[in-house]
Amino acid sequence: MSKEITNLQKEVDGWIKTIGVRYFNELTNMAMLTEEVGEVARIIARRYGEQSEKESDKTKDLGEELADVLFVTLCLANQTGTDLQEAFDKKMKKKTERDFERHQNNEKLKEK
Repeated sequence: MSKEITNLQKEVDGWIKTIGVRYFNELTNMAMLTEEVGEVARIIARRYGEQSEKESDKTKDLGEELADVLFVTLCLANQTGTDLQEAFDKKMKKKTERDFERHQNNEKLKEK
């Protein structure tokens, strides 16, 4: 199995070191992550939620905004020495073991 997240972390690290000059500090990146998540929330709320979508919002690219969230997340993982692939694999294993029957037996999730 390829380690796609590991490769993404390396790609971001290479970009930071050659083009980005250096990482912003962790607190700045956390603030940037919050900002990017807010941009995703704005698109979702207006495009798929009950808020009306302004004309200026209609050209926003959800994929691009999600990619911004991913980029900053990868930066934070690199800065803090977090192997995000390992953490993700561990989380998926935990969720699978913990939630296997819970979701299958949840009446609210069954199709109507």
